[in-house]
Amino acid sequence: MNRTIKAIRELAASLGRPVKLMEVCGTHTVAIFRHGIRQLLPPEIRLLSGPGCPVCVTSIMDIDSALEIAGDKGVILTTFGDMMRVPGSRRSLFHAKAEGSDIRTVYSPLDALNLAENNPDKKVVFFATGFETTSPLVAGTLSEAEKRAVSNFFIYSVHKTVPPALKALLEDPAVQIDGFILPGHVSTIIGLKPYGLLASAYHKPSVVTGFDAGDILSSVLMLLRQISDGKAAVENGYAGVVREEGNPRAVSLLYDFFEPYDSEWRGLGILPGSGLRLRDKFSHRDITKVFKLNVPAGEGPKACSCGDVLKGIRLPVECSLFGKACTPERPVGACMVSTEGSCAAYYKYAAPAG
Repeated sequence: MNRTIKAIRELAASLGRPVKLMEVCGTHTVAIFRHGIRQLLPPEIRLLSGPGCPVCVTSIMDIDSALEIAGDKGVILTTFGDMMRVPGSRRSLFHAKAEGSDIRTVYSPLDALNLAENNPDKKVVFFATGFETTSPLVAGTLSEAEKRAVSNFFIYSVHKTVPPALKALLEDPAVQIDGFILPGHVSTIIGLKPYGLLASAYHKPSVVTGFDAGDILSSVLMLLRQISDGKAAVENGYAGVVREEGNPRAVSLLYDFFEPYDSEWRGLGILPGSGLRLRDKFSHRDITKVFKLNVPAGEGPKACSCGDVLKGIRLPVECSLFGKACTPERPVGACMVSTEGSCAAYYKYAAPAG
């Protein structure tokens, strides 16, 4: 590892300019802090956190819609634990549960299906969030629901896909990124091909990597070499886990049930083809076909910098609320909620502002 660090420092110095690299995955953000990676890198290299935390990018509108669904007395809304405290326009699922809505945390979508089977008098809705890592699990659960003929199991899908978000970042003139550290978990599903546009259309280097210190440092060195050589490619620094083609079986299952649509991301807006909704064949599992939702557009706190943090324009500590009005115990923005959120990671591993 010492050789890698030395090579990084020498190459960074030879470039003669600052380099901004974005780690897309929230797990990478936490690993970078935990291993002290920033302290090992020369000052010319700046690591930025991207929109790789599914909790953080779930829009206010989608939280408000989940709240409206949960408000129906005939519904049990199920969700992963991190989603409970994500703020909507006025409150969170945690607050709604305290006020009497039947909202339950589960560890997997299969838990929600089992709950539906055991509560036939209720509509059990799984709040389906996450990227390509979790969406095949939901597709598999839907397949099981069809086999078991559990008619009272539904989902509210706000699943998102990573490559369209990277494209949106590169088309935003306010975002300045020299290369991407790509998510290892997502890449085990989709492989390398979906990232090809980063190199071919935008000439941006990218590297898929793992989560230990050696993996991350090696990815930084690989990116610097591409930048130094004036090249742009999608490299696989996690070849022991990620295959070029990904997991075709998981991708096939995913798209058997879901199709792309234009989805809203917190901080990034509506991104074409970035969401996953149920195909018409399985619309009987879509809770939005059961309830006609009437949710007005909500606004987040104006002082919250979560959007700029997700784009890598601003560091969490540069937000006026960070560590003061906004803490993990009292989150104002979604980036402070999940353990993989940029603000939560900065709060845990770096001294709060103020």
